[in-house]
Amino acid sequence: MTAYYTGHRPGDVPGNLPLPYYWWEAGAMFGALIDYWFYTGDDTWNEATMQALLHQASPTHNFMPPNQTKTEGNDDQGFWGMAAMTAAERNFPNPPASKPQWLSLAQGVFNSQAARWDTETCAGGLKWQIFRFNRGYNYKNTISNGCFFNIASRLALYTKNDTYAEWAIKTWDWTKRIGLVTPDYQFFDGSDDKLNCSELNREQWTYNAGVYLHGAASMYNYTNGDEVWRERVQGIVDGLHTFFYNKTDIMFEVTCEPKGNCLVDQRSFKAYLARWMAATVQLAPFTRDLIMPKLRASAMAAAKACTGGDNGATCGLKWTTGQFDGSIGVGEQMAAMEIFQSNLIGSVNPPVSADSGGTSKGDPSAGVGGKGESEEELRHITLADRAGAGVVTALLMMGIVGGSYFAISE
Repeated sequence: MTAYYTGHRPGDVPGNLPLPYYWWEAGAMFGALIDYWFYTGDDTWNEATMQALLHQASPTHNFMPPNQTKTEGNDDQGFWGMAAMTAAERNFPNPPASKPQWLSLAQGVFNSQAARWDTETCAGGLKWQIFRFNRGYNYKNTISNGCFFNIASRLALYTKNDTYAEWAIKTWDWTKRIGLVTPDYQFFDGSDDKLNCSELNREQWTYNAGVYLHGAASMYNYTNGDEVWRERVQGIVDGLHTFFYNKTDIMFEVTCEPKGNCLVDQRSFKAYLARWMAATVQLAPFTRDLIMPKLRASAMAAAKACTGGDNGATCGLKWTTGQFDGSIGVGEQMAAMEIFQSNLIGSVNPPVSADSGGTSKGDPSAGVGGKGESEEELRHITLADRAGAGVVTALLMMGIVGGSYFAISE
């Protein structure tokens, strides 16, 4: 995966991946590298990760770099914000005091997106695009709202500030009211706000279910096991059957893998479902026996797909085939790395918070200067165990760690 990254080299731009990769996927990749450090203790990529996050943080400290206005949507910004939130939760080494801090960067993303909450159509929700001139400005998509929900719920858990929790509830309720999440917890892609969200794009992607699962698990933990959030977490986990092939517990991208037409972005989506399923095991331990078999089976299948390239360790896209399928790239490597290392979730500590060892400093007013052309003033709402240790053998665990290393270094 890191073989594709050149931003740490002299003369290149820190935080950017080369074409054909969009800016958001670089943010997702650095989130994966924070996970990698946390799971393995290998700090090889920590310096490059910190450099990238701080360089892309932008002058407004909310991941709104001026040179990305033609490509940056709310979901793109959200992936960088979630990477910063992960850094805070995992106690990733803090930046120098003169630089923006991880927690404050996540708060900056939250604040700028809360200001974009759009009630002119669909009775609320975030648009996909921030800027009117970008294609998709009139689309309210699930991943943009899911990233906002995810960040709000995790900020609530980290800071114990009810304002974030209120926004998380507001976003969940809107998603449900529009129909982007169904009564049986299937997540659709989005809706056209020119039609007042009366029609739905019913495509289903792994990352939509995953981003809401992690957010719901954070709210379950924040509310000390509230039954409403328990039912939602359980429902999302049960609904994940859509993304596991023929009851084999092997993850696949149902909308594009069977047809062989996954686009560059879509080839990375399984990485995020794996990441967020593992996080859910820590936040909502009652899900462990449902989630871990899927992560284990998918990791074993992915290992069989990571046999390509000159070194015999390059990862393909389709884990269901039992072999390398020839599809290569950042997304394929990242998905394999995340499914491998997610199996280690039972051997690491749960996320920290401000009152349980978290060291990242926050700024509740961060980011309000980088609003984008369509925003109004910020509105204020008042207001784990070692999973599978007895099942996964020492040999398998060594294989997982080794698999993560090869996936990251390719």
